[in-house]
Amino acid sequence: MKKTIQKIVAKSIGSYINLLSYISPKQSLSLAYKFFSEPRKGKIKQERIPRTLQKSTRQIHKLRGQEFSTYLWEGNNEVILLVHGWESNASRWKKLLPYLKKTGKTILAIDAPAHGFNMDKEFNVLIYSEFINEIVQKYQPKIAIGHSIGGNALAYFQKHYSHQLEKMILLGAPSDFKIIMENYFKMLSLNLKVQEQFKNYIQSRFKIVIEDFSAAKFLEETTISGIIAHDQEDLVVLLNEGYKIDSAWKTAKFIETKGLGHSMHDADLYQTIVDFIETKI
Repeated sequence: MKKTIQKIVAKSIGSYINLLSYISPKQSLSLAYKFFSEPRKGKIKQERIPRTLQKSTRQIHKLRGQEFSTYLWEGNNEVILLVHGWESNASRWKKLLPYLKKTGKTILAIDAPAHGFNMDKEFNVLIYSEFINEIVQKYQPKIAIGHSIGGNALAYFQKHYSHQLEKMILLGAPSDFKIIMENYFKMLSLNLKVQEQFKNYIQSRFKIVIEDFSAAKFLEETTISGIIAHDQEDLVVLLNEGYKIDSAWKTAKFIETKGLGHSMHDADLYQTIVDFIETKI
């Protein structure tokens, strides 16, 4: 029932944007981008901080006029960075944390743009990668784990910034921005006029070629060790996206799971990740 309502709402929004494209193209584009880039979930209220994060040391950072938070569970001098996905926040790691703590390493989780305590409303991988770079420069992690679009942001970071991680784990990560965008068009049933405006806006504003904005392409030349884990029953990011990354990233191991969906929460998988982290290169 809930999914049916969500579909009806999405189609209604799309119909309004389509109609507006003939009356006020600029307003139509503005709305289309707003619904694409502004998360509806993932914020944290001061009076309702998740218990997992209450047990950490929260630190506030400033970049591009924005404040964003990291959460630290102190261990030794080696740092593991955790990068969450869309409409989530750093508390999504609560099931993995007990496994990572056994390594004795310091664990650092980041809140994405427009998520957690961040009051900004716009999210995109480019800004997220800037946040990641800011934290990497400060804490020098050698290991990073990214879930969903957080994995895509890590792939972009690894390609475009000078700091090199030693190990990287991607869980349920999408590869191609083109697929994400086309799924959005389909979800809202946006007409071709809006689609073309949207594509042109994205390429012009962010100075990218949509077809080249791909985690698989970002990782083609990397030599760092990694794990790519993806579930057969992931309905948010289809398994084929994981295959694309695996075909490009030659120094990563691909793990195909079943029954975990997009969340990828699983004791055996988490133990495999810990074993990988603790194995010397």
